[in-house]
Amino acid sequence: MANGTRQPVNVVWFKRDLRVADHEALARAAERGTVLPLYIAEPELWQEPDASGRQWAFARESLGRLQASLARLGQPLVVRTGETVAVLEAIRRDHGIAALWSHQETGNGWTFRRDQRVSAWCRAHGIAWHEPRQHGITRRLRDRNGWARDWDRLMGAPQISSPRALSPIAGIEPGPIPALAEIGLAPDLCPQRQGGGREAALDTLDSFLAERGANYRREMSSPVTAFTACSRLSPQLAWGTVSMREVTQAAYARMADLRTQSSRETLTAKGSMNSFAGRLHWHCHFMQKLESEPRLEFKCLHRAYEGLRPDLPDQMRLKAWQRGETGFPFVDACMRALIATGWLNFRMRAMLMSFASYQLWLPWRASGEHLARVFTDYEPGIHWPQVQMQSGTTGMNTLRIYNPVKQSQDQDPAGIFIRRWVPELADVPAVYLHEPWQWEGAPSLLGRTYPERIIDHVAAAKTARDQLWAVRKKPASKTEASAVAEKHGSRKDQGNASTGRRKSKPKRSSSQLSFDV
Repeated sequence: MANGTRQPVNVVWFKRDLRVADHEALARAAERGTVLPLYIAEPELWQEPDASGRQWAFARESLGRLQASLARLGQPLVVRTGETVAVLEAIRRDHGIAALWSHQETGNGWTFRRDQRVSAWCRAHGIAWHEPRQHGITRRLRDRNGWARDWDRLMGAPQISSPRALSPIAGIEPGPIPALAEIGLAPDLCPQRQGGGREAALDTLDSFLAERGANYRREMSSPVTAFTACSRLSPQLAWGTVSMREVTQAAYARMADLRTQSSRETLTAKGSMNSFAGRLHWHCHFMQKLESEPRLEFKCLHRAYEGLRPDLPDQMRLKAWQRGETGFPFVDACMRALIATGWLNFRMRAMLMSFASYQLWLPWRASGEHLARVFTDYEPGIHWPQVQMQSGTTGMNTLRIYNPVKQSQDQDPAGIFIRRWVPELADVPAVYLHEPWQWEGAPSLLGRTYPERIIDHVAAAKTARDQLWAVRKKPASKTEASAVAEKHGSRKDQGNASTGRRKSKPKRSSSQLSFDV
């Protein structure tokens, strides 16, 4: 029955959860009455320095699929462009709002401040705002004891059934999904970007579990193989076209299926699925860091590292790194691939950030903003803790200063990836491809069609290491590092309070785990 009697509606505010399946906010709202499904395109958000056209293009495709899915239920997605409180107020005046529903969000600082304004508006008008969880993130978490068990419970719970139907609402137009220019974004060429939407997410998940992920554990580190062997679900998880619970349960089901088989090939696949399942857990582990300490988007997690690097970046170095013109073939190939595709495997992301932070000595916020913009799968809750981890400013992680030449030799020994993305090096013999400055023909190439290397990477790494260890050795620094580990460190064995088992101390993590799965 159409909502023609002006009964207040339950507004379901879609954010980064662009799906109908396993959507608790939508399902619970539908149980309470008429649902107005809403997405607000916020131009101010898209002017933030971590936003980009490629991200909106992916979101726009996903919104189109969501609008169609909701229309099949009876009430299409309503899209409005503008400031959130103003949009909600207009709906309240025209239709009345019984309650506001949205999933909890661990976003950037802008979305946090916006949600504070929305919360104040809800209180002023006596509107209940319900925010169920969609990730394994706990608000107002005091410490990590028991966190992993809670994650397991949430991911193991039954998926939320979609509403069978939604009542159409009279007198409200769905509205257009704005183009780039309408929210103030410039064109952002990303010719090999993944497509958005629920159907693409499910196809990607199915192909990974059934075939592409068989050698995930062995092939995820090299960009030569990772574009196929990794799940490529990270943009779909970032925009919520598929839920973390759906992916986790599908992975567990695949693992159970493999346990019934005993061939050599399935033994490899079992190890790969175990690795993948672990990284789903770490996805939320890193998001919890930003949820628990929002300041780390802007300030060093360990305060002793504030001011260690210059506040303003060396623009020549920054721009060379951003363009993939540092003179280090593997670094440049990784950056160019990322710009063209919107995706890169984790080890190479870590190397790019490490090179910017240590060898180029750039402030992590400047390089982090660039990476945020070129990642189609940008997830603030994962990105900023990882940026700091790779920059050595957490105080609790082992310093990992990637040698770009060694990474090149290890991850692209035949130069396949380099030759694809750095065609200027076509004439360089294979033996010199990783270090073209060693080639006798270098004078005809370097500084002409391909840049000279921007720094002496060995000397620059030593200088950076010395400066960071000088901070680490101070007694006060060690004390704060322990406090950081107590709050944010993972636990090897969570234990169980009800059984009296001893809980382990926080683990000082040194691993470089994949968050882009």
